[in-house]
Amino acid sequence: MALVVQKYGGTSMGSVERIRNVARRVAKTYDDGNDLVVIVSAMAGETNKLVALANELCEFPSEREYDVMVATGEQVSIALLAMALNSMGYKAKSYCGFQIPILTDSAFSKARIESIDDSKINEDLKNGTIIVVAGFQGIDREGNLTTLGRGGSDTSAVAVAAALKADVCEIYTDVDGVYTTDPRIVPEASKLEKISYDEMLELASLGSKVLQIRSVEFAKKYGVVVHVRSSFNDNPGTLVMKEDAEMETVLVSGISYNKDEAKVSVFRVPDKPGIAAKLLSPLANANITVDMIIQNVSHEGYTDLTFTVPKGDFKKALKIVQETATEIGASGVASDESIAKVSIVGVGMRSHSGVATKMFQTLSDEGINIQMISTSEIKISCIIDSKYTELAVRVLHEAFGLAKKDVTVE
Repeated sequence: MALVVQKYGGTSMGSVERIRNVARRVAKTYDDGNDLVVIVSAMAGETNKLVALANELCEFPSEREYDVMVATGEQVSIALLAMALNSMGYKAKSYCGFQIPILTDSAFSKARIESIDDSKINEDLKNGTIIVVAGFQGIDREGNLTTLGRGGSDTSAVAVAAALKADVCEIYTDVDGVYTTDPRIVPEASKLEKISYDEMLELASLGSKVLQIRSVEFAKKYGVVVHVRSSFNDNPGTLVMKEDAEMETVLVSGISYNKDEAKVSVFRVPDKPGIAAKLLSPLANANITVDMIIQNVSHEGYTDLTFTVPKGDFKKALKIVQETATEIGASGVASDESIAKVSIVGVGMRSHSGVATKMFQTLSDEGINIQMISTSEIKISCIIDSKYTELAVRVLHEAFGLAKKDVTVE
């Protein structure tokens, strides 16, 4: 008997018939002799509807009340799935995040899980109950409802799997694995049989929508093997796991893109110690993530600073930066929402040269200008004009031979 944690996303839970389909899958896993905990998202489109209501009401909704509102989507899903299982003759019980409880910090809409009390779940599992838990949500030490950010149900699932020491965490979604790039842009994209935590971490942070970045961080930290699969077929998916020697033979594993970032530039910033920290600290205090940062060479005691922020935080970030720029004596602030980040990722890049040159030359050959560059051991990212995103992904995918099923370094 194995302990299995399964997670079903919003598309998988998108209608009554799809919920019945999920219930049948859950029942089959249970009938195979497994203990089972199921994490579910809100039905497809529900969270967006709730967010639209809040934004229609006011430009900057109260963060606490925002979380109270959006957490209701998952509450509907868990009840419906438990009802479906009960109607099929199975003992099922639903829990909201606060009922477990899943304890988080107080960063509303971006909360981080601190601990999970597994006593209730283990007690129910001993009684043969299928546990259905609301993803995406938790509770802080003051008793406030919190949410983990978009895609947070993935993190809920991996965190629960880690807490319970589950044998596997299966993430069911509308794709049947992790591909070398988005198949909607490149139909020849290949499905990966397995991918390392580090590669998946980079892809998730760079815009891949398959797994939320914090779910991969949890998986790596606690050694949880994650199996990404489709809820619409029985095909084997992609294993996200510890790196092995075979993975290093592949130069580039995937191409990712992200259109959900905006660029902010601050001009004639006084070039002296502490100014960059003074400029960026208010963003950190507002829980706004700053990604790529470029500082120009100092000229006559001044420099320019450019960085990117999530597009969802853009208005808030721009307001903060404009206020801070005035305080530090900068000459002005400019912004651009029409950008995209295109990245190549692969653990094989650690031991092979010429990868960056090939990427830059490929983009240059198509007349695509690079605005910003960021690198790590296993990835290279470029900021480009968003209108060239699909072209950049296609030509890079072809340049690195990713359409081939077994790509190895010659």
